[in-house]
Amino acid sequence: MFGRRRALDPRAQAALTRVVAAPLFELIPLKNTADQATLLPTGATVSVTCSPAKGMDATIDVAEMLAGRGFDVVPHFSAHMVRDRAHLLEMLRRCDGAGITRAFVVGGDAQVPGDYHDGLALLRAMADAGHPFKELGIPCYPQGHPTIADDVLLRVLREKEPFVQTMTTQMCFDGAAIERWLRARRAEGLGLGAIIGIPGVADPQKLLTIAARIGVSDSRTFIRKNARFVVRMVRSAGFYKPDGLLTELAPLFADPTAKVEGIHLYTFNQVGATEDWRRPWVASLRESGAVPA
Repeated sequence: MFGRRRALDPRAQAALTRVVAAPLFELIPLKNTADQATLLPTGATVSVTCSPAKGMDATIDVAEMLAGRGFDVVPHFSAHMVRDRAHLLEMLRRCDGAGITRAFVVGGDAQVPGDYHDGLALLRAMADAGHPFKELGIPCYPQGHPTIADDVLLRVLREKEPFVQTMTTQMCFDGAAIERWLRARRAEGLGLGAIIGIPGVADPQKLLTIAARIGVSDSRTFIRKNARFVVRMVRSAGFYKPDGLLTELAPLFADPTAKVEGIHLYTFNQVGATEDWRRPWVASLRESGAVPA
């Protein structure tokens, strides 16, 4: 079923099993989100994104729904989609009322920002407001950002560190690049817990359809910003699975100095396909002690 197998040392095997058995699942606020949630493990941790087409309020609507179903919810707060302080306070109030204790703060893609022009400004405003969250996370970029210089990314990451507890790597397919970047940050003294962003199972046609529905109107822009993903899709005959990437990263998961707390699965609202891959993969790892290749 899984082809040949590769052996890992016991520590790496245990770490890989741990993170894949209990990932953070990302959902996009679309019409099918409630149905997709029924395919998730009971009590799973679920990240809810923002999109320019839907706005922040749709994200909080979905977060409240998921929290009511017993999920551990992590709504995204997009700086560009927060209109003003009153809007921010209302969203914080709603999260507090729903018992949501974690959030993820991004700059965002809205073309006309409100009062907060970047993630750092929003983090400062949330701190001033006395936000209810026990944990805040931010994105980080092992392979850079299409529009922001590397030195700026690192400077802002350090400026955000006092406000947050974790950083999540944006979608990346190069395990060596992730490891190099993370070890460099540890050598510099960055102490934030790391969550590694892993693409789930997806096919390109559905992905591009979702991209259009969440406000990525120019497919060429989407491909430029996600070029590595598209290339991997082509090389995988149009259907990507993250087995090899996870196996490559297993020793990093097991290294306590790396401070990897888990993985973030980008499901592209294709939870069924991702779970059809993840559950038997974990079961095989637990039963055989070898990594499906």
